[in-house]
Amino acid sequence: METKLLRIAELAKSDPKMKFTSIVHLLNVQSLVQCHLELPNKKATGINGTTKEQYSETLEENIEDLVSRLKSKSYHPVPVRRML
Repeated sequence: METKLLRIAELAKSDPKMKFTSIVHLLNVQSLVQCHLELPNKKATGINGTTKEQYSETLEENIEDLVSRLKSKSYHPVPVRRML
């Protein structure tokens, strides 16, 4: 997985105008759990008020649901709250 992501990063750096039509095949529970664990702990909550700790309580279930929605194209991200 890491090798594929590194290759995508290399391609994006070498040609900033390159468009990737789909990278959903790279998303899986294992990689998203790892990403979640690497996030800093004391960041602001999401716009829905969920903290990293709250999301972690049912992490595997949350990530499985997220991957399912991403792959079925039914995931709709919530707006980002601007912090000044």
